[in-house]
Amino acid sequence: MAEITAAMVKDLRDRTGAGMMDCKKALAETGGEVEKAIDWLRSKGLAAAAKKAGRTAAEGLVGVRVQGRRGVAVEVNSETDFVAKIDRFQDFVRAALEAALKAGPDVPAILAAPDPAGQGTLADALAANIATIGENQTLRRAALLEVGEGIIFPYVHNAIADGLGKIGVLVALESGAPAEALAELGKQLALHIAWANPMALTPEGVDPLLVERERAIAEAKAAESGKPADIVARMVEGAVRKFAGDNALMTQGFLGDNKTRVADVVAKAAKEAGAEVRVAGFVRLQLGEGIEKAETDFAAEVAAAAGV
Repeated sequence: MAEITAAMVKDLRDRTGAGMMDCKKALAETGGEVEKAIDWLRSKGLAAAAKKAGRTAAEGLVGVRVQGRRGVAVEVNSETDFVAKIDRFQDFVRAALEAALKAGPDVPAILAAPDPAGQGTLADALAANIATIGENQTLRRAALLEVGEGIIFPYVHNAIADGLGKIGVLVALESGAPAEALAELGKQLALHIAWANPMALTPEGVDPLLVERERAIAEAKAAESGKPADIVARMVEGAVRKFAGDNALMTQGFLGDNKTRVADVVAKAAKEAGAEVRVAGFVRLQLGEGIEKAETDFAAEVAAAAGV
């Protein structure tokens, strides 16, 4: 069995909010495997929702831009938050957005695009930024949405400049309705997506691996209820359906309203616009999402080196 260290226990506690002793037991029960320990804690009702386990503090900017019926979003990371306020860093994010509109969401293709401010490529511009600013920077990911008819609505949460901020959202609405009417609906949906962080458009689109993971947790909980097998089976299926529904955009309660579903909001808007409206897709990029935070405090290192 793997050695359970104090650092492992602390990390698990930070990620789940469970007590120290519960975290130590969870790690012991799962051979020191953190993800399995999180599931064990959740099956015992000792940990918060899995979303807490994904929190991160990576820095940089997310940018969004729409041109016609095509919209893109990019994430560019840095080591500290002050870099996001530097003009040349922001200019690089804007250049990456412009390149993504033409080249699509493939990161190597974006980096191979010409640098509008120089004679090289965006990869060259990024290397120059790293050398000049003195921090590692990466174009981490990009996404693209487009519609044949309708609009792409962009939204940035915690914006520090036009189209640049901490969370970027794109909503694709396919419809023959007037653009003004669609824009109002797009704004409502973008705000909801930024807040609710749906995993998929519909329950059927939720990652099957996540659904099965949730099923295993539900089975572990239900098995301790002492109820008959047929009731346990219904409990498990109900929990799985709720998980998928709660994490799919169209079946979520709109902006915290447990009565009105997003699908109903779209249907109402379509009726008022006098035309069918279909949510063709969405993109939500949150800065640093899924990146493990480095143990080293880079800002503190810089301050120490400067004698601050």
